[in-house]
Amino acid sequence: MANKPISMSKVRQIIKLYSQGIGKKKIGNRLCMSKNTVKHYLDTFYKLKTTAEDLAKLSDYELDKLFHPPHETLVNERVQQLYDYFPEMERQLRKRGVTVAMLYKKYKVEHPETYGESAFYHYYRLWKKRVNPSMHVEHKAGDKMYIDFAGATLPYVDTDTGEIKNAQVFVAILGWSQYAYVEAIPNQTIEEFIAACENALHFFDGVPLGIVPDNLKSAVFKASRYEPIVNENFKSFADHYGAAVLPTRSRKPKDKAHVENMVKIAYQNIYANIPERSILPLSELNEEIRKYLQILNNAQLTGKEYSRFDQWKMEKTLLQPLQETRYEMRKIKQVTVMKNGHVYLTEDQHYYSVPFELIGKKLNLQYSRSVVDIYHKYQVVATHKRLRSPHNYSTIATHMPPQHRYVTEWSPTFFMDQAKAIDPSVEYYISQVLAKKQHPEQAYKSCQGILSFSKRVGQARLIKACKRAHEIGYYNYKIIEDILKNNLDRYEEEPLVEPMPTHENIRGGNYYQ
Repeated sequence: MANKPISMSKVRQIIKLYSQGIGKKKIGNRLCMSKNTVKHYLDTFYKLKTTAEDLAKLSDYELDKLFHPPHETLVNERVQQLYDYFPEMERQLRKRGVTVAMLYKKYKVEHPETYGESAFYHYYRLWKKRVNPSMHVEHKAGDKMYIDFAGATLPYVDTDTGEIKNAQVFVAILGWSQYAYVEAIPNQTIEEFIAACENALHFFDGVPLGIVPDNLKSAVFKASRYEPIVNENFKSFADHYGAAVLPTRSRKPKDKAHVENMVKIAYQNIYANIPERSILPLSELNEEIRKYLQILNNAQLTGKEYSRFDQWKMEKTLLQPLQETRYEMRKIKQVTVMKNGHVYLTEDQHYYSVPFELIGKKLNLQYSRSVVDIYHKYQVVATHKRLRSPHNYSTIATHMPPQHRYVTEWSPTFFMDQAKAIDPSVEYYISQVLAKKQHPEQAYKSCQGILSFSKRVGQARLIKACKRAHEIGYYNYKIIEDILKNNLDRYEEEPLVEPMPTHENIRGGNYYQ
């Protein structure tokens, strides 16, 4: 074909033979090419208005530029229409759950005369390469794990408090195999974040050489293009497993394109399949996520003959082994044992019991994501499962004094006597507060707070508040505080309706009977 490029050596031979007076047909036969191809290159030679001697001095690169000059691809009306649409399509693709396939179908409805799907994808790739060229990243097996949080949350029921909360969704992916892990966690605090990363490593059954996080505060204390400062706790976690922390550059999502894409896939394959009406506890929500995650990992990759799971089985052999013990991040606080035999963890607003002999002592409280240990002179005196239920108590029966009596001045009788001195209604209310707890000592702080209102707002208001709280059946400090704060104790009973006055011009109710 005349428009098919040939080597520069053959171009030189065409010009040389033609200069010797040999015809185009014979040149074609001698060089095994068509007469039209010879004619095409000789026409170009005439247009250059140069001599064979001058061309012989040029290098192959310079000669190629003369005979094969770069030319702009002709763009017809349909292609130009696509190119005009692609910038808007790029903006739409930033929205959660939107895909190129969805936008093509929408465009096809609006422009029925446009190209088919394959051509649409072809021109989109050409346009994207021209306006936004990107470097291809070559991933190595066992090299990196990319982590991020999805933007959208999932609702769940907190089993401790009964509240409906929003769970953050953690996403991790191995760079080479694209094997993915997804988990819903209560929040993005450093404790929950590290626990999710650790769960991902155990799910992958190995540790990559590097962990690539976004610049979220739980992972990176201070972002920098050249030398970011990694959060000390997260660095300690990575050191425990022998992995390096490699934060991405700020505002450079392509540095972690795999996990960004996995977030989109999670929206389409996991979020979309979780029933909206049924709000589950966090553990059950994660069971649902794992079910759809397994389907996703086992599904054949587009245009491939293997799945993420198949790839992971090969990559797993190149991952570092897991540590025998899990990483436990611990915080330390100094606390004082209250007269009810409990210490208070401010972060969770929760009370934990200690042996009653330690009342008034200063202890060290060490807590991780799951356990609370309480120390006295370097010795563990109490261990509790960590609970995040505000204003509640975790009490071990053996920590309580015999027969629920303290050696201090606080006791049920102590509070009942104070309440009786105010009013029988307050005495009854305090008795109910004490009765509602498994151990009366758990209610001592509530009783003290309730009775303190007699000095803060007066005995009359406290009496009315106790009566109103009794009417609605709530017995705790918080309800009394709310009643007084909102002046609900000041509302009197519905006033009696006064009889209508008699008058000769008023017919009265009997008139209508």
